[in-house]
Order: sequence, then structure tokens, then C-alpha cells
Amino acid sequence: MSGKAIAIITARGGSKRIPKKNIRNFCGKPIIAYSIEAALDSRIFSEVMVSTDSEEIAGIAREYGASVPFLRSGAASGDYATTADVLKEVLTGYGKLGKYYENACCIYPTAPFVTAEKLKKAMDLLEEEQPDCVMPVTAFSFPPLRGMVLKEGKLSYKWKEYALARSQDLETIYHDCGQFYAFRVERFLKTGRLVTENTGGIIMPELEVQDIDNETDWKLAELKYQLCQEKGEN
Repeated sequence: MSGKAIAIITARGGSKRIPKKNIRNFCGKPIIAYSIEAALDSRIFSEVMVSTDSEEIAGIAREYGASVPFLRSGAASGDYATTADVLKEVLTGYGKLGKYYENACCIYPTAPFVTAEKLKKAMDLLEEEQPDCVMPVTAFSFPPLRGMVLKEGKLSYKWKEYALARSQDLETIYHDCGQFYAFRVERFLKTGRLVTENTGGIIMPELEVQDIDNETDWKLAELKYQLCQEKGEN
């Protein structure tokens, strides 16, 4: 059986810096619920699944409407396992069940700023422009080309040719939002990479982007989310 697209939410159980990070309460519900609900609300996926090695996470995922047809293996749950390793295991697992997908979207479980509209926009671009992958990006808040390095207690410009350049004259440089990747399954399985030279991007405002690696990040993410809610942007 072939399906058009699958959403894969990657949520392993171990989290050293923030205990139970993937299911911790975020503004009223487990943070993973935002990723699940966005994928379901988009109505563009024939399957919304959670890849996890945790029965507790699996139970919460099912409670919010995701499927967990199998648990993640130990090999794909270790500290050195990559997102690509997890995705390959999931797609192979579905293949063993006789299910194959043309497109997929890997959504991180700690991405409360992901919405159904953003997912639809990315998947539409995947169909219309035929890239290998589409990912959300945001501009650096300060031009990286004006960056400095510290050596032996002394600061110097990393790229001296830009030392006197005006910020508005420098090329805008973006970075990964760390939220989701819409991709073509066949190309991914062939290259083993999500981000290739044929990758498209959708630009996100800085307010809707926040890495969550520690307690301060978590509080900032909640403040940003609440502000987005007040402005009606999320």
C-alpha cells in the first residue's frame, strides 16, 4: 500500500538536560502534543506517527491521536544516533508492514511553534518546486559576517573585509529553525541526507523560533509562545 505522505515525530525517552523534555508540560499540555496536533490538523498526512523508545511517550502520543506501530530500537535511541538513522528505521519499519510513502515530514517533538499552516506550506513547496527537502529557517539576529573571535585574550574580526561594512549592506544569512523537515522519501533513502544542495526554505520570524536545550530556553519558549498567542500568530 502506498501513501502520499507520512509525518514522523522523533521523540526518544532519554533527556539529560531537561528530564522528560518531550512530554513536559508546556503552556498547558505535553510539548509533544503541539507537533502531533499540527500534523493532524494539517490533514495532509495519511499517517502521523511518533518514533520513540519510551512506553510513556508512546501512551501520550496515542492519547493525542498519533500512531506508534512499533518502538524505536536501541541502536536508533543512543546518544550518537542521528535523525537520519531514526527516519531510515521508521521508513524501513513501515516497508515491512507493506506501507510506502512518497513524501515525509520529520517534526521534532519540542516544536510548539509548528502549525498546520506551516506544514502545509512546506509540503506544497515540496510538490510544486520539486526540491529534495523544505525546511524553516530564520535570519541571524546579528550579521555573522561581522563576527569576532577571541584569541589569547584579544578580539579580532573573523572576516576583516567586512569589519567596516554596514549591517544593511551585508547578505542576509539564515539558520535552521530546528522544527521540521519536509522531504522526498526516495531522495532521502538514496542520499542518506535531509539537507542537500536542492533544499528549499520557508522564512520564519525570530519570535517563532527558540532552541530548547536548558531551563532558560524553556522559559523563553513559553514567553514567546504566549506572545504569539496574544498577537494571534500561532
